[in-house]
Amino acid sequence: MKITQGSILLHDMRFYAYHGVMEQERRVGGEYLVSLQVEADLSGAVMSDAVADTVNYAELYDVVRQEMAQPSQLLEHVAGRIGQRVLDEFPQVTALTVRVTKCNPPMGADCKGASVEICALRASE
Repeated sequence: MKITQGSILLHDMRFYAYHGVMEQERRVGGEYLVSLQVEADLSGAVMSDAVADTVNYAELYDVVRQEMAQPSQLLEHVAGRIGQRVLDEFPQVTALTVRVTKCNPPMGADCKGASVEICALRASE
């Protein structure tokens, strides 16, 4: 078997966080969902069945949890921090997609949430 692509996905991680442009949002906080997809060569883990040969999703979750705990005004900034930190701490990750959703955005609309999604590639060195 030849593996052509591998991804690890963490879906709708739920956080209570303090992001927003309005001071009240940063003081009171709200519910957020974060989804993360990372691309990496998973062929070693497929063969070895060893966590050392993959990207540990518990460690990915911990990075997201730590970044969500730091208040920001913009979801774009939060998503960018998460993406950069994943690329910094997991050299085997070649690309990623991060989606941050504010579940109850204060915009006077009946909607499930407002999201920002970024896709990033590891920069060539």
